[in-house]
Amino acid sequence: MTHRWLHLRLAAPLMAFGDVKIDHVGPTREFPSASALTGLLANALGWRREEASLHQGLQDRLVFGALSAMPEGRVAPLSVADSQNARLYESEPAWTSIGIVEARNRSPSYSNSPEPTQYGNQAGRKWMTHRLRRAYLADHETRVVLRLDGEGTPTLDDVSIALDRPARPLFIGRKSCLPSCMLFAGWVEGADALSALRGLGLKGRALWADDAPPNDAVLRQALPDMRNWTAGLHAGSRIVNVGEIA
Repeated sequence: MTHRWLHLRLAAPLMAFGDVKIDHVGPTREFPSASALTGLLANALGWRREEASLHQGLQDRLVFGALSAMPEGRVAPLSVADSQNARLYESEPAWTSIGIVEARNRSPSYSNSPEPTQYGNQAGRKWMTHRLRRAYLADHETRVVLRLDGEGTPTLDDVSIALDRPARPLFIGRKSCLPSCMLFAGWVEGADALSALRGLGLKGRALWADDAPPNDAVLRQALPDMRNWTAGLHAGSRIVNVGEIA
């Protein structure tokens, strides 16, 4: 059976497809996760984060494949890291994204004594250094083919319209990663995700759903890229295939 697949072009100077995070280190993987694509489409549709059942329903219906469209001469994604260091003060008040002022909790982690140069809200407060390391894909382009399994809303046409006229600004992975082109790139036909990727006429390393006939030349693996939207936690994995499309 042949399906219609929506074609996405994800291109940006910097983008991030979050991988499993440990402590302060946030790596990126080569291909978008199911949860990341769910969030991207939900943002275009104007859904709110609190609408967990809508997000979960969309993720459960999502079937997709992705391909890294490398520039000529590049054989692997170019990854760059951003190291961030911030000084945080104990019980310091600050505005939140919900429009109210909250203070940081007291903690033994604030082990540095106040300094004479601290003033304003920081005066007399103990402090600590908070470090983050975030990885990005630089000058990268990923092509995605996706469809929605089963009946219901949104439809694939609803998604394509939302991508052309999104309810909110779209970003690829992190809010600083703005796309450099329109995301919706048309339609492609295929019986499965691999066939749809081949229909793009591009070469490269690819990942696709486990809906194609078995192939000994590809790596079949369990990928932890799901989110439990009701619990608000990343949890669950699915079987995917990774290989080269020549």
